[in-house]
Amino acid sequence: MRQAHIVRQTAETSIDLQLTLEGKGSFTGSTGVGFFDHMLRAFSVHAGMDLTLQVRGDLEVDCHHTVEDVGIVLGNALREALGDRSGICRFGECRIPMDEAMSSCVMDISGRAFLVYECDYTAPAVGDLDTQMVEEFFRAVAFNAGITLHLHTPYGENDHHKIESQFKAFAHALRRAVTVREGGVLSSKGVL
Repeated sequence: MRQAHIVRQTAETSIDLQLTLEGKGSFTGSTGVGFFDHMLRAFSVHAGMDLTLQVRGDLEVDCHHTVEDVGIVLGNALREALGDRSGICRFGECRIPMDEAMSSCVMDISGRAFLVYECDYTAPAVGDLDTQMVEEFFRAVAFNAGITLHLHTPYGENDHHKIESQFKAFAHALRRAVTVREGGVLSSKGVL
């Protein structure tokens, strides 16, 4: 079973995260940012991964450090759980509609970190999550997991729907990319 347990302590946050790739889609814990918890639960369910976390962040400042640091730790957990990436499909993609909004996610778990993120928001926040932090979360995940990640929301009116469709598209694309196939590392170089 592929899993990881990462603990990260800084002056701004304290995070204890456990990730199981072959899970049942369960989410346990809280970041203290309600809408972000809702998105992490959606991620867990749609990726079919178990995510348990305990987070204490400096929310009296704002949600920035908490959201970004959870992304860092989740990215590190993905990297650890995947090991040398031998036998994974490596590539994943998915398009998810949510009412009037639609997001696409395309990824390559290549070891080369990159993010292309395209989404325009109309509101500064959804609940207690600053909309500008969604890109920061995905950047932190991609750069710490070693994923080339393209997330695109070309249309939509409701920012809640835009963000949720991104998390679900990311989850489904990731599920496909980490699926085990026959053979070794999927690379003409023999390593990722």
